[in-house]
Amino acid sequence: MAISRPPYPCKYLKLPFSFEVQRIEAELQALNNTPWIAHSNTHCYEGNWHCLPLRSVNGACNDITTADDANYQDTPALERCPYLQQVLDTFECEKSSIRLMTLTPGSSIKPHRDRGGAFEDGIARLHIPLRTHPDVTFVVEEQTLHMSLGDTWYLNAACTHAVYNRSPQSRTHLMLDCRVNPWLERLFTRSGFIARPRSPYGDPLINDNNVQAIIRHLRSGGTPGELMLAQQLETTYRGRGTTP
Repeated sequence: MAISRPPYPCKYLKLPFSFEVQRIEAELQALNNTPWIAHSNTHCYEGNWHCLPLRSVNGACNDITTADDANYQDTPALERCPYLQQVLDTFECEKSSIRLMTLTPGSSIKPHRDRGGAFEDGIARLHIPLRTHPDVTFVVEEQTLHMSLGDTWYLNAACTHAVYNRSPQSRTHLMLDCRVNPWLERLFTRSGFIARPRSPYGDPLINDNNVQAIIRHLRSGGTPGELMLAQQLETTYRGRGTTP
């Protein structure tokens, strides 16, 4: 079940937008004859997990591959869905990948992380449930969450997360990757977003407990780049009031 307050820092966040699911359902019905594709990461799920790209690299209908510098375009499927276009226009930011995602009854997405998929990394991954059931749940780093129908949810995809459809019906979400801009920053702040603390070492995997070992490892490599990085880390560490 959902908890009333998001954990610190935010692993997920409910945003103040709700949409008319009945209007979206009518457009989904019109896409019945449009081919959906099986998710390419077959080792990440059990059962059936299918996607329908609405915005993709070069507008491809059969490819959900993403890339930072790619040319994203709307697909013919989105062009047939005027209300979905209105939904997407609600978010005043650049969008990259947009897709419909369906998980059939009894299927699950295994625990995994999507590197670089956090707001702090410049990406806001939003989910809007279009077909769901109380027995469809996310588990985000041990927090269990049901995303409510028609509402808008941010998921920190860089956290370990999994999805379980233990219901008798398919779950369909609209998922969009948004580029963080000032409009999104204001929206998230008003919604109670708590950001991940920035690492003083410039890398969230480096902290006071392991930095000395990393410094020793870099110095043992002996290349100019490694020695320079080791010196930078040591300077930061000393500046925090400790000596390696």
